[in-house]
Amino acid sequence: MSVELTYAATVTVVETLEDNVPAATGANRKVRHDQFNGSAGLTASTTPPVTKVAAFEKALSAGVATIDLTNLTGTNGATVDGTGLKVQVLKIKNKATNANPITIKTGLTDGYELGGANFEAQISPGQELTFYGNDATPDIGATTKNLDLSGTLSQAAEVILVMG
Repeated sequence: MSVELTYAATVTVVETLEDNVPAATGANRKVRHDQFNGSAGLTASTTPPVTKVAAFEKALSAGVATIDLTNLTGTNGATVDGTGLKVQVLKIKNKATNANPITIKTGLTDGYELGGANFEAQISPGQELTFYGNDATPDIGATTKNLDLSGTLSQAAEVILVMG
């Protein structure tokens, strides 16, 4: 199996200036904000590398769940073990049909410090969070492997993890 990732984070905004700019016609009174956009095409031979992927729906039980990066469910039910790899991209989406926010954070036990020891993000229904690690995340291991989710009852989140 090989993994190829196309990553893009773009927010392009066109701002139209007021009519009080006398030296510019209507069509030219626009400022395009696009210089902070980013993208990458990653494979096993790029820096950062990507070699494993797991895309799944994670259901909470009694309002909690743990994502164990050493024991993920991949395509066709295959077990994906990220041991020795880094999280290069995480995308998590709180399904729009959920009634309440879902929080993702560094695991209480054997926590994976995706964005540092105090990493935590609350995602409301319909919202999503994409994190690009760019090879700066820690290696996954026996004591650095868990991300905790919390929310309400049996809500579910859509998750894709790309590691390398």
